[in-house]
Amino acid sequence: MSINPAGTKAAAYLHSAFDNAREFDVSFEFFPPKTEKAEQQLNNAVQKLAPLSPAFVSVTYGAGGTTRERTHRTVTSLARKTGLKVAAHLTCVGATRDEVDAVARTYHEAGITHIVALRGDPPEGVGARYVAFPGGYPHASDLIAGLKRIADFDISAAGYPEMHPESPDWAAEIENLKRKVDAGANRIITQFCFDPDILIAYIERVRAAGINLPVIPGIMLQPNFIGLTRMAKMCGMHIPDWMHAMYEGLEGDEQTRRLLSASIAANYCARLQQEGLRAFHFYTLNRADLAYATCRVLGLHPNQQGIAS
Repeated sequence: MSINPAGTKAAAYLHSAFDNAREFDVSFEFFPPKTEKAEQQLNNAVQKLAPLSPAFVSVTYGAGGTTRERTHRTVTSLARKTGLKVAAHLTCVGATRDEVDAVARTYHEAGITHIVALRGDPPEGVGARYVAFPGGYPHASDLIAGLKRIADFDISAAGYPEMHPESPDWAAEIENLKRKVDAGANRIITQFCFDPDILIAYIERVRAAGINLPVIPGIMLQPNFIGLTRMAKMCGMHIPDWMHAMYEGLEGDEQTRRLLSASIAANYCARLQQEGLRAFHFYTLNRADLAYATCRVLGLHPNQQGIAS
């Protein structure tokens, strides 16, 4: 059953999570900036979130490898300037194995040992037919195995609570995940989801398959509901009816949409805390306010030490 964040059940989740706050980990995802203004926005976000002692922060890799150089610069700069553990996203698309391996070796030489290993979306965008790059790694499991041959990287792999759009059924979905685990993945970070029951059911499927790695829910903080709906449709993700109702008529009211986004994220995380989950990965969109507010609602204070990931 979906939770209505405005209801008394949601308030009870938050009250319980805050009053019985136990240690939990957070991580924050950023994307490489294109301009000086965007770079300053990223720096401001990192400075705001760093005192929350994240387990790690990650930097995305554009579709088709389009941000490869910018991702590398951002990753190494964050690691050097902040002292945070920084994870670099790396995909299979748009590059040969030798080119991907060279990027991985450069990261390792720079002290970047955590990789978020993804197959990646086709250069044409989500929904286009995926074709392995000539001479490249065909799938995420191949990329993970290749990374492990280079060095003992700490590797995060992707999980899909509502199945990857290309998966024909759950058997194929879980089998693909097992291949990534067998190749050497250390944890699973999920695609965003807004129904905690769907996420919990996914974890139960994963555990039933004998996969015991940490599963970290991905938390989307996107106040642009029109954009979020479009993104969810492309990714095959379900947005509950109550969310559509909450955002109805707020197209011109960004402040209220931002408040709603933080409230929805906090209630979602609080429910998952009640189910025993102790780590959350926030898609920040390079802004700190929603992630910071959500963490504070959940009882995380600046300079509080997180538990090991």
